[in-house]
Amino acid sequence: MKNECNDKIKVLQINKFYAPWVGGVERVVQNIAEGLNDKSDMKVLVCQSEGRAEETTVNSIRVIRSSTLGILYSMPVSFDFIFKLWNLSRQHDILLFHTPFPLADLACLFSGYKGKVVVWWHSDIISQRRLLRVIKPILEWFLRRADVIVAATQAHIDNSNFLGPYKDKCMVIPFGLKFSDYEQVDIANYLMDKLFNKQNKRLLFVGRLVYYKGVEVIIQAMRTVRGAELFIAGSGVLEGELKARVEMEGLKEKIHFLGYLPFEDLKAAYADCDIFVFPSNANVEAFGLAQMEAMFYGKPVVNTNLPTGVPLVSVDGKTGLTVPVNDADALSRAIQRLIDDDELRLRLGANARQRVYEEYSFDRMMDKVYELCEALVNHGSTKPPVS
Repeated sequence: MKNECNDKIKVLQINKFYAPWVGGVERVVQNIAEGLNDKSDMKVLVCQSEGRAEETTVNSIRVIRSSTLGILYSMPVSFDFIFKLWNLSRQHDILLFHTPFPLADLACLFSGYKGKVVVWWHSDIISQRRLLRVIKPILEWFLRRADVIVAATQAHIDNSNFLGPYKDKCMVIPFGLKFSDYEQVDIANYLMDKLFNKQNKRLLFVGRLVYYKGVEVIIQAMRTVRGAELFIAGSGVLEGELKARVEMEGLKEKIHFLGYLPFEDLKAAYADCDIFVFPSNANVEAFGLAQMEAMFYGKPVVNTNLPTGVPLVSVDGKTGLTVPVNDADALSRAIQRLIDDDELRLRLGANARQRVYEEYSFDRMMDKVYELCEALVNHGSTKPPVS
């Protein structure tokens, strides 16, 4: 499908939403789009969160947004999306789908597209069980149709309820950080200035305030944590409920709600914390990019032993401590151990920074994604023909 005038690989990424929408998957889509824009002819197809269709350019990336009737089961409802994929698919060498996104599975089926299909499997469908019963046959067709299925860790593949029959076409490409974006921090003492007691250690949580992040478990753990204050950065549907719980528990002088932080403030918060806490409690949390960001700044992570990529990003006893899911007592003990043991906290933090540099480079991620696209277009598979 490449032409003589432009020999760049034509890639169309497909996802629910795109920046300025905030979400872990949306960040991955944007990183790939911007990271490969010079090497490929890159476009992105997504839905509006609501309202009419539009085409925009975001940081030199052409973004096509289909009109949306509303949101059902956390998924945009858009007939326009199906038509746009049908039309755009014929102009591209590779369609790169970010899942779970059942509307995209359906649109791929209707499109009749004959080119290469890559599925980036971010997680199984966890909470929408009723929807899953309806769309499971389409999902299975979609996975059979895919040429390659990509996941960020081996745990995504091994612990998926869907990928078992397709392991022969699965591959792992870890997420990566663009280090240059994180190196400059302009705000000093960002958390220190907000402490009630300047002698306390600074704990940080970053994420949306939704059910699977486990923020209520941190709040429960903070009842017995000594010598620290917790900063919660993020917003979401549970914000009011969580604030009410903090007040009811008498923890207002131990827990601070920072709300949504712009990137510069977020970097300052990472740089100024002592310990990063990541207590997610459902398998929909498949990786945890926030862990990686905190580790870049040399912060030890307390995470949970979900059967996903979460405990593979920060490793128990090497870059932080891992505790059982929904165990507030274990979480409190792990946090207290790092508060009380300066040597351990600093050593694990140094290991965390080293691990990010060795395993989670943005350039390495982009190289692997491009090599995958090139192999599919030039050889028809991820393996070049034997000469």
